Amino acid sequence: MNLLVCISKTPDTTSKIAFDASGKKLLEDGVQFILNPYDEWYALVRAIELKEQFGGQVDVIHVGEASSEMIIRKALAIGADAAYRVDMTPAGSWDTASQIAAFAKTRNYDLIFLGKETIDYNGSEVGSMLAGILDLPYIAYASKLTINGQIATLESEIEGGIAVSEVNLPMVLSCAKGMAEQRIPNMMGIMNAKKKPLEVVSPTDVHQHIRLERFELPPAKSSVTMIAPDDIDKLVDIFHSDLKII
Repeated sequence: MNLLVCISKTPDTTSKIAFDASGKKLLEDGVQFILNPYDEWYALVRAIELKEQFGGQVDVIHVGEASSEMIIRKALAIGADAAYRVDMTPAGSWDTASQIAAFAKTRNYDLIFLGKETIDYNGSEVGSMLAGILDLPYIAYASKLTINGQIATLESEIEGGIAVSEVNLPMVLSCAKGMAEQRIPNMMGIMNAKKKPLEVVSPTDVHQHIRLERFELPPAKSSVTMIAPDDIDKLVDIFHSDLKII
């Protein structure tokens, strides 16, 4: 099987985020970037499992700058065979999807994997856009995948139950919890990753449809006053003096 996994670079959720004076540029000093967990734990690992079951090739692709190559090497250390980096900074989901689609059209992939979303924007947009451009079936938030010949059977959690779908290959899917279990790259994988191919691809037909105006941090959280459950007088005083409710 020929499998493609789309991967993203995201800030670690423990990182403190700040922007420059214009509000347009993230200040990266002190920010720890990671391979997006949904791409890593579920999409990439499930693709590797299928390669181990059926044979074939697992490629990873990332749209971004050279600073992303550390997370791409991690994907290779986990078990991907080859990597491709489209050398551009996408302004939005459409840029990412269109560049991946242009690359995928030059190959013959049976399955294209993504994580269900990135942990920074939580957009869940690239998968559907990618499938639309390629005119392929798309299943979102899949938590289980089995392959029988040219038929993929997928399960997705929906409100009130599980949706089961049968789809002809090739197809695009986004992966959620349950699709696979996280794999930690071992020392051999890390060493081998340095030898695996990482090809830089020039972007094609760059027509950015989004212009970034600015980022804004959420307002600072207000202070919280803790009141003992039995301190009724204190609660009444706050309602009367501070909140002007009574």
